Amino acid sequence: MLKETSKQELIGDLQRRVQDKILEPTNFKLLKKLIEKADTLDEAIMIAELGTTYKRTGFHFDKRLEKMSSTIKYFKKNTQLSFTTDEKKMHHKLIIGDNYPALLNLLVEYKGAVDVIYIDPPYGKDSMGEFAETNYENAITRDNLLSMLYPRLLLAKKLLSDEGLIFCSIDDRNHAYVKGLFDEVFTEKCFINSFVWQKNSSGKTEKDKFTINTEYILLYAKTDRYTLHETYKELAQSSKDAYCKDDNDGRGKYATVSLQKPKNPGPETTYDYVDNSGKVWPCPPKGWRMVNKKIKALENDNRLYFEGDTLRVKDYWNERENPGKRIDTLWNDLPENSSASKELEKIFMERELFDNPKPTELIKRCFDIGPKNAIVLDFFAGSGTAGQAALELNNSDGGTREFILIQNNELTDKNPNGIAYDITTKRLKRVMTGSCYDGTNSFDWIKDHAPLGDNLEVYEIAEVANFEAAEGKTPFDVIDETLYGVDKFTTIQRKIEWVCDNFEVTQRQLEGN
Repeated sequence: MLKETSKQELIGDLQRRVQDKILEPTNFKLLKKLIEKADTLDEAIMIAELGTTYKRTGFHFDKRLEKMSSTIKYFKKNTQLSFTTDEKKMHHKLIIGDNYPALLNLLVEYKGAVDVIYIDPPYGKDSMGEFAETNYENAITRDNLLSMLYPRLLLAKKLLSDEGLIFCSIDDRNHAYVKGLFDEVFTEKCFINSFVWQKNSSGKTEKDKFTINTEYILLYAKTDRYTLHETYKELAQSSKDAYCKDDNDGRGKYATVSLQKPKNPGPETTYDYVDNSGKVWPCPPKGWRMVNKKIKALENDNRLYFEGDTLRVKDYWNERENPGKRIDTLWNDLPENSSASKELEKIFMERELFDNPKPTELIKRCFDIGPKNAIVLDFFAGSGTAGQAALELNNSDGGTREFILIQNNELTDKNPNGIAYDITTKRLKRVMTGSCYDGTNSFDWIKDHAPLGDNLEVYEIAEVANFEAAEGKTPFDVIDETLYGVDKFTTIQRKIEWVCDNFEVTQRQLEGN
């Protein structure tokens, strides 16, 4: 049965929209009544979705709701694709199937436990099942994109911890609309940044407009309790070259930094400085960056640089906390999109198996902004880049990021067995163990890299009718509670209570007995 807490969370979101003058109070009352009577989270989300139109800003989309089902969808382990390299090491998950029921199932174990989510939704190709109607250049309709994302973002928000972060890659065509949707689900006050990633430097020439060589990455938090890890990019060569001075005192090379305050002079930093030789250095127009005693301490430690009429401080390369520069919102230092295709080619020894993969370094940067010890989720996993990114980052910084990937097994001309079977699982197997499922290891990637290690549990979305009563085939027989972080139940009554409490559709006749 639908827990009251889930209903109240949705009602609370609607109430905030009323306070923000987005939703009419009369409409809120009606939606509140309907949510209170909803039997499942599916139904409650659909009802809440009816309150997502922005009156004042003009943000609007024609909503297409998820299809209701009378079956229970649950995790079933694929023992053939799962593998263990070392039982003592971390266990990661790949879930094959539609990400909507997958996210619902993850709520059983991971509600409020996920630290970082990265998604790259299919905004540029028709790979969304029933939402795949197209209207221009083989791209999904915008209404379908927003309709598809909305309920999934609601579930993603439930999975995130209160300190959690969510990243979303999006193109310039849909950036404004998807940001509006994120503002709706996560609230505008939880928006942190919109990063601009340079995906190529020599894009094709566009007729009647300029070449597009960038994409965006939205960053939102669940609450204001988030923390951003200090993340750095490599210094430009010109900045490195500035560290060219050396006093031969054992401290090494240094650059010089201005002591003048760039703005807002204050009384404690507005003074003429008198150095140890008695020379007076007039106060700069906006004051000094430090109080007098701090500058004097620097001079006494031979850390001041006197250059003509300018007083500067020495910045030693060996004393930098990080050799790079703190990132900003322009990401033009990362590998471009073409590198991701080349990376896949080295793993599979075939070209163009998967359209538009993202570079591993791009997702590593997103994960690096979050905590080192984290549960990370990608529910549009594609080729599995996020899994490889988490493992590589763990190996480089000692983190313990546990990844959960979700990928629908979409059939394509390039992947006749489906993307999840042909690409995602095989990529993870190769980079984690150093060999294919058939035991071969004749691919270029392993020549330059050590296997990334750890273990992978592969689940698929299975279905059972809510009215199934055949012995050994009821929901209480086929659902394996150990796949949800629960020890095996010792009594059938406890198993029945657990299934009824955690799954959307249960045997109503049993509940009534």
